[in-house]
Amino acid sequence: MSGATDYDVEAVRADFPILTTRVGDYPLAYLDSANTSQKPQVVIDAVADHYAHHNANVARAMHTLGLEATQAYEGGRERIARFIGAERPEEVIALSNASEGLNLCAYTLGSRLKPGDEVVVSVMEHHSNLVPWQLACQRTGATLRWFDITDQGRLDLEKAEREGLINEHTKVVSIALASNVLGTVNPVTAIAAQAHAVGAVMVVDASQAVPQMPVDVSTLGADLVAFTGHKMVGPTGIGILWGHYDLLADLPPFLGGGEMIEIVRMDHSTYAEPPHRFEAGTPPIAQMVGLAKAADYLDGVGMAAIAAHERDIADYALAGLTGLKGLRILGPTEAVDRTGTISFTIEGVHPHDAMSLMDSHGVAVRGGHHCARPLHERLGIQASLRASAYLYTTRGEIDALVDAVEYARDFFTGRTLTGAGAGRSDS
Repeated sequence: MSGATDYDVEAVRADFPILTTRVGDYPLAYLDSANTSQKPQVVIDAVADHYAHHNANVARAMHTLGLEATQAYEGGRERIARFIGAERPEEVIALSNASEGLNLCAYTLGSRLKPGDEVVVSVMEHHSNLVPWQLACQRTGATLRWFDITDQGRLDLEKAEREGLINEHTKVVSIALASNVLGTVNPVTAIAAQAHAVGAVMVVDASQAVPQMPVDVSTLGADLVAFTGHKMVGPTGIGILWGHYDLLADLPPFLGGGEMIEIVRMDHSTYAEPPHRFEAGTPPIAQMVGLAKAADYLDGVGMAAIAAHERDIADYALAGLTGLKGLRILGPTEAVDRTGTISFTIEGVHPHDAMSLMDSHGVAVRGGHHCARPLHERLGIQASLRASAYLYTTRGEIDALVDAVEYARDFFTGRTLTGAGAGRSDS
């Protein structure tokens, strides 16, 4: 599949059993994939088959099931390395989620910080890429600084340059590749070049990007990249941290126990080489099996085709939503350098109220601050509604979204439609 024009979304949807669900009298329109994606049958089957036929712990178990489990787990690591363009599988660390990966970055890199050092993030970060850096700065006396955004919901690069945001004091820059609220795709390769020019480490939260578009860590420019399995049609309970091997080998352990050791004595221990240094305790074995199958599935559809489909859906959704009176789109209003995640507010309607009413019409969206409260404060609001598309989203579901938004607006504001299109703006 080469693009949205020949993309068979119905064939994709047939692979996801949950998409046949009905909510009362309405077919489910699942538009909460930025929160978690649905799972194709092949992923469900892979996890079930592992537990049914190959379940054992990995590494030290030398019996048949232990060998099978270890081969499946390490084979999954190799598969994910290929999926993201890693140079070697040892650069792929399996953790419980992307949040753990970002905490690992903040803890290990943070051990090097001291007063006078600076860490740079952005105001659009998910709490998982903000709070760990706050904690690191509080522990060490380093200073936390951040990119602001423009009125269009993009990083304000000009303001950052004027203020010398990235400078000789910068030790770490940690930025989302794509915003989980605004849908904005950030120019992390250019920012990484600035970070490297002053000797800083570039960390990227790619949780909202790896599932949606081709991401090649060999060309991205980052030193460390975190993403999560459950947003890329994989299981919950697994996240991936990729890093350049030499950097990983230079970082201290994050958690202790299990396979992260080399030799343990009562007074000291030595530690395994990456990736096992960072995988304390029993790892997410079945989850890795499922994630490898998810990578197979996504590559089978084609990541470029998925990205093109999502741009098409985003363009269609933006056109429909911007035509509604009383609606404010947060972030870019054109499907350029953005994902299919669209957040918005309805004048006079609380997002939680609208979300509940829309759900009664089968439209599943999310209401709240989406773990990005500082961004909402920057936008002058407390919460928003978020509709997020993915590879299985149809234009019909977007039509259902627009109708549900219009219905919720009219229900809660007391408006009465007097004719076709009365709820839409003329422009």
